[in-house]
Amino acid sequence: MSGLDAGLSSAARSVWAKYDFVSEGWLPLWRHLADSAAVAGLLWDAWVPRSVRALVAGVLPGGAADARLLVVWLAGVHDVGKATPAFACQVDALAERMRDVGLDMAGPKRMADRRMAPHGLAGQMLLARWLEERRGWSPRSCGQFAVVVGGHHGLPPESVQVKDLDDHPELLRTRGRSESVWRGVQEELLEACAREFEVEGRLAAWQRVKLPQPVQVVLSALVIVADWIASNAELFPYFPEAASRSGDERVAAAWRTLDLPAPWCPQEFAGSAADLFATRFDLPPGARPRPVQEAAVRLAREILVPGLMMVEAPMGEGKTEAALAVAEIFAARSGAEGCFFALPTMATSNGMFPRLLDWLHRMPAGADGVAWSVRLAHSKAALNEDFADLMGASQSVGAVDVDGEPAAVPRSAQEPFAPAELVAHQWLSGRKKAMLSSFVVGTIDQLLFAGLKSRHLALRHLALAGKVVVIDEAHAYDAYMSSYLDRVLAWLGEYRVPVVVLSATLPAGRRRALAEAYVGSGAVQRHEDLFAGLAEAEGYPLLTAVAPGGAPVVEQPGVSGRGDLVELEWLDDGLDELGGRLAELVAGGGCVLVVRNTVARVQETAQALRARFGEGVVSVAHARFMDPDRAVKDAELLKQFGPPGREAGPDGAGGATSDRPGLHIVVASQVAEQSLDIDFDLLVTDLAPVDLVLQRMGRLHRHARPERPGLLSSARCIVTGVDGSGQVPQPVAGSVRVYGRHALLRSLAVLFPHLRGGAGPVRLPEDISSLVQQAYGPGTVGPAEWAEVMQEARRAYEAELADKEQRADTYRLAPALGPGRALTDWIKGGAGDADDSRRGRAQVRDSKETLEVIVVQRQADGTLTTPSWLGPGRSGLPLPEHAVPEPRAARMAASCGLRLPLQFSQPYMIDQVIDELEKFCPRAWQTKECHWLAGELFLVLGPDCQTRLAGFRLTYSSSEGLEVTRES
Repeated sequence: MSGLDAGLSSAARSVWAKYDFVSEGWLPLWRHLADSAAVAGLLWDAWVPRSVRALVAGVLPGGAADARLLVVWLAGVHDVGKATPAFACQVDALAERMRDVGLDMAGPKRMADRRMAPHGLAGQMLLARWLEERRGWSPRSCGQFAVVVGGHHGLPPESVQVKDLDDHPELLRTRGRSESVWRGVQEELLEACAREFEVEGRLAAWQRVKLPQPVQVVLSALVIVADWIASNAELFPYFPEAASRSGDERVAAAWRTLDLPAPWCPQEFAGSAADLFATRFDLPPGARPRPVQEAAVRLAREILVPGLMMVEAPMGEGKTEAALAVAEIFAARSGAEGCFFALPTMATSNGMFPRLLDWLHRMPAGADGVAWSVRLAHSKAALNEDFADLMGASQSVGAVDVDGEPAAVPRSAQEPFAPAELVAHQWLSGRKKAMLSSFVVGTIDQLLFAGLKSRHLALRHLALAGKVVVIDEAHAYDAYMSSYLDRVLAWLGEYRVPVVVLSATLPAGRRRALAEAYVGSGAVQRHEDLFAGLAEAEGYPLLTAVAPGGAPVVEQPGVSGRGDLVELEWLDDGLDELGGRLAELVAGGGCVLVVRNTVARVQETAQALRARFGEGVVSVAHARFMDPDRAVKDAELLKQFGPPGREAGPDGAGGATSDRPGLHIVVASQVAEQSLDIDFDLLVTDLAPVDLVLQRMGRLHRHARPERPGLLSSARCIVTGVDGSGQVPQPVAGSVRVYGRHALLRSLAVLFPHLRGGAGPVRLPEDISSLVQQAYGPGTVGPAEWAEVMQEARRAYEAELADKEQRADTYRLAPALGPGRALTDWIKGGAGDADDSRRGRAQVRDSKETLEVIVVQRQADGTLTTPSWLGPGRSGLPLPEHAVPEPRAARMAASCGLRLPLQFSQPYMIDQVIDELEKFCPRAWQTKECHWLAGELFLVLGPDCQTRLAGFRLTYSSSEGLEVTRES
């Protein structure tokens, strides 16, 4: 006999860890501890990113060797708390075996307080006492190591739990004659683990170590992952089957079956920026990187230690490609072995996913190729066609223990180099493990969850600690979300995670706050003047880089030569005024974008403009479309208004010149602000915060065209949505509800000289930074007669900010404490589980969550189907109400998600709305076999595409979206 069980007493060998009530198979504790330790070693050697290994090794006296020993040992002792009466009493037959060798215990019913001794907490206390009593460690030294054991089920214990268990020692060792037997078995197991996992000679040196909290977090996460894998009965069978195989054979077979994808190990690209971009991206013939892109690559190579880089540049300057190029360089230099790309919405995440895949397909992986895990991370990822294709074209990989289909994309023999397979690995699916994939595209919520006190938070931190993080559209996050983002950046800085922040219009104060959050207060104090300068820099484009703990470096690269002068024009709000002005300007034709701040204004405006210009001349784009119809809308916009001479595509890089209409007006909501590469001759916009107005201007004269209609040959932006009849202009009520009066008045104040004060046109990109900094800066702006109203708006805004900060702090993770402070109470008072559901997103977003429904249609014959307008193979698929629909029909129905207007989520109405919606709830659909539809709310439209809900008539069409009218 060899291994952990060698020399164990019969009492120690009798302690059990796993039991299957169906097969009655079981696993002794010593076997599970050995399995977990072996898995931890394999994970450390073949899967844990180099940057994470370096983080742990850097705080231990023996460096990398100590780090591996520590991980294996902690995984090896993680379940020692199962050697207690509180745990062992749960299965009568196994408890009786233990009683037979002297480990007396009462039954569960006679151990009323045993819930005070969950086996993780019990293990933490046993390990801490053993280190203190048998190895001479101080209590504080014990706590920072033992808490890893205590938190291996996702919740580091709280101080009160430790005290309560300390007051009930009988839960750890039965009092009386068997107390010494229990103590002997517990210490025997711990001694055997120290011996078998080769830490006996290192414990004395480790007691002087002060583990930083980030190191404790990643150690906790690694133990969780090792435990999850070792707990999978398909990989690690229970006794008696398990007894027929040696431990080494057992582990080797499990590891082969698991088949985790290899980490990304990029080598720093040795060529020029031009060579790098030509290799990694689909550039037009003869194209070179833009100045911003070249400067970003150079700065990424020159910065002393990869850290935070902020890229501020105009729309259409290739910030995404710059971020991916920097990510590759940062990863090679830092040891990061993956990338997470965070975007504001599901739609922008979906648009980014194929671009990431294209980048990865161009990434060399060596002569034989490897498999890299890829994931789209948001609640509707399974409905994304690109991700579904990745899943569907895959080989079967990984053990089956979670929902989802295994997948891999085979390597093409036609590639000029050997790229990696892209694998949607099954074990790495699910809401708690998806972020552990090497390459992830997801909504910003997935990043913000790392700042939310929640169960298994350590896994999210491990997932980020080994990646380069890219944050797109950084200006799009409000104060509530920003408070979470700043806290996450602080932790990323502690982990030395490289971060790239992208924005077209970043306020200087926000720039400084992001940098200071990342580097920490110590660095800010050492370089106070340089950080203060970040709030004053007005260069544009602008690159800002700062290494962990270092001083910021600011650089202003040249512009690409792309630019324009935009004439601003004020137009009082009113549909007649708008229609009349457009009639003058489009007399010779033209493509016009009208952006409204609410869907109601979109629909009202479109109706009025159709009455003047004709039905076929006006179309709409807003968020109140079903997802498939929204995708068709986006594709049509790209086809008609995208870049000239290129095919339309879902990633925003398409549109043929021949499809551009001679006269057309698109009335859109904020969906036109981002992600779509569309180009118009004239822009009309409701007043919005100045950075968003500038974003909208980015859709104006975006691409070079041989000619534009005569009156629209120069760029013009008409600003409306304001009542200008009073002494102080008043933004319309809908805009105030969306953006707040303070931001709107500041925006109008800085634009006012261009609108009515004779300051001339806005110069793009030269004026972008100055306008944004004025609007978001502390200085006074606007005419003197506006001062009192603007001060009142500012006071209301500051009070609202303080309220947001206070509310965010309820569940926001605290900053990392000093080295040696245990993770006890780390997520005390947390939010429970965090996931990408409506409830989960509400924790990190301040926006009011609207109800989402799935649209189905009742046909004239009474049958229920998918909507009838979706197109061949998708329309009219049967949805039987008394049976589980076919998977294809259920998936198609699930894709028809639609958000109801906010009015249906108001406190005075939401209960009635849900009650009415829940009247349609087919029982046959509420099963595991119908996972696409189970638990959803359905909006059942009639043959005429109408229905009633809570006193309103709802009408839906693929051209107009959802229209709501109050019933008389």
